[in-house]
Amino acid sequence: MTKSREPFASLLLYHAFKWSVVNPMLRIYFRGKVYGAEKVPLSGPLVVVSNHASNYDPPIISNCVRRPVAYMAKEELFKIPVLKQAIELYGAYPVSRGSADRAAIRAALKYLDEGWAVGVFLQGTRTLDGRVTDPKRGAALIAAKAKAPLLPVCLWGTQEIEQKGALLPRAVPVTVRIGDLIEPPSSTDKEELEALTQKCAVAINALHELGR
Repeated sequence: MTKSREPFASLLLYHAFKWSVVNPMLRIYFRGKVYGAEKVPLSGPLVVVSNHASNYDPPIISNCVRRPVAYMAKEELFKIPVLKQAIELYGAYPVSRGSADRAAIRAALKYLDEGWAVGVFLQGTRTLDGRVTDPKRGAALIAAKAKAPLLPVCLWGTQEIEQKGALLPRAVPVTVRIGDLIEPPSSTDKEELEALTQKCAVAINALHELGR
């Protein structure tokens, strides 16, 4: 039987935040469209890999895959009031950008062992147009160690949400597309991890090309 990473009270807060804030904001404010939600396995370990274009991406993806996701997030976000509390409630844990950050990888493996989904931005940082151009092997490594399938997810339009100097997010249309499951690599061999990483990038970019 899989264990729950969070106590029952925390899960109540998680779902309260999801249904009172994230879901209405996505559906109404961002006029969100979601495709492929039926492809998400609702139990068992899962590595969610996606593109990344805004700080709003983690809660949006968690909302759309219909299960709590523990997210690697750059450590700088944990210094921002309100956002820090929100992403922690949504299962985020800090990762040092530009480093291997073994502690973050160990945390991801722990959550997967407990049956949770773990989210990883394939490029590790935001891109201006939402496409994946320089994917990293971290997600494939985690999937190999945990023997967890990977789920490609594409966010379209989120790069327009944040505007420098603005207090509120822009009310832009957002689309989330969920692809087909990809089997984990059979080993941690560098070439195999690289091949699988590229396969994930191709899948995400193909979803992105579908647009709105």
